[in-house]
Amino acid sequence: MKHEKSYTEMMKSLAHSKRDADVKKILHIYIDMIIDEAIFLHQKEKLEKKIDNALDMRDKQKFEFLSTKYKLLMEKAT
Repeated sequence: MKHEKSYTEMMKSLAHSKRDADVKKILHIYIDMIIDEAIFLHQKEKLEKKIDNALDMRDKQKFEFLSTKYKLLMEKAT
């Protein structure tokens, strides 16, 4: 005798599958957000060090260039 699922069992199974798919989508979004934040923080820290170095070297042109890049990065983040 074949074991066939009832309508109720099939609907429960479908609901679980949909919920699992939704959870996976949310996790992917969350992972993307974490990666984006890590990249942003790394770029920000790198630019801040370069700006500090330009100030220490009294390199006005490099400071202005890096400050502009920093400003654009911060605007992009908001």
